[in-house]
Amino acid sequence: LAKYPEIKTLMGPDPHLKWIVSGMVFMQFLACYLVKDLSWKWIFFWAYGFGGCINHSLTLAIHDISHNVAFGNKQAKWNRWFAVFANLPVGIPYSASFKKYHIDHHRYLGGDSLDVDIPTDFEGWFFCTPLRKLLWLFLQPLFYSLRPLYVNPKAITRMEIFNALVQFSIDLIIYYLWGLKPIIYLIAGTILCMGVHPISGHFIAEHYMFLKGYETYSYYGPLNWLTFNVGYHMEHHDFPSIPGCRLPMVKKIAAEYYDNLPHHQSWIRVLWDFVFDDAIGPYSRVKRLCKLAKES
Repeated sequence: LAKYPEIKTLMGPDPHLKWIVSGMVFMQFLACYLVKDLSWKWIFFWAYGFGGCINHSLTLAIHDISHNVAFGNKQAKWNRWFAVFANLPVGIPYSASFKKYHIDHHRYLGGDSLDVDIPTDFEGWFFCTPLRKLLWLFLQPLFYSLRPLYVNPKAITRMEIFNALVQFSIDLIIYYLWGLKPIIYLIAGTILCMGVHPISGHFIAEHYMFLKGYETYSYYGPLNWLTFNVGYHMEHHDFPSIPGCRLPMVKKIAAEYYDNLPHHQSWIRVLWDFVFDDAIGPYSRVKRLCKLAKES
């Protein structure tokens, strides 16, 4: 910032985010109507190939919204409520809990018992062969949602209760209007596309140590168009208050700080290497003991 103070002008809300997210949410509601009479094989086909991609993209929009970039820091509650709205097609309440833990991920990156993004010792020990690592990728949504309850349990907040009530109410309305298939379409898409799917490569690409000494990596490939530029992950951790749409400008302005750092060009290649490279697995993370963990 001292060398490139113009980066500060990139901070602040993204005026287009709320409209893009709203369009995606209503697109999924339309899809719920369109799939209600399809056979089960086509339900899962469209869940994996279309709906799940949108749902995964919405979870990354929620990631951006958790940094208050939809309405700005002065309208924090609007960001929380809008995240609940963005959560609706995901099928499962998620946004409020994500916000609660994601702040710790930034504040205590790699912190033992604080950053719940770190796999547990059991995950590292058991999922150590190509077949087991592939299974771990399939089960990643399960570990991602349940790990916080084991590693760093926190009291349930009012926002989480509100998130759950709104989510399940919409699920019931969809079920009442169009039956069970649209609900399965939404939830199956979320689970499938957060498991073994090209987009889910970002989970591994972001912080798994493919090269010793480097714990955060960016990805500059085309899937950033679908994921609110979450691939610009080094830039995001340096400037979390800059919305995803402006992160490429950070790299352009301060190119000398990023161009020579290792980065990924393919999330599919990341998944392939994770499964078949014996040197990479759930243990391939930097874990550090943070001061807060020592005190507790």
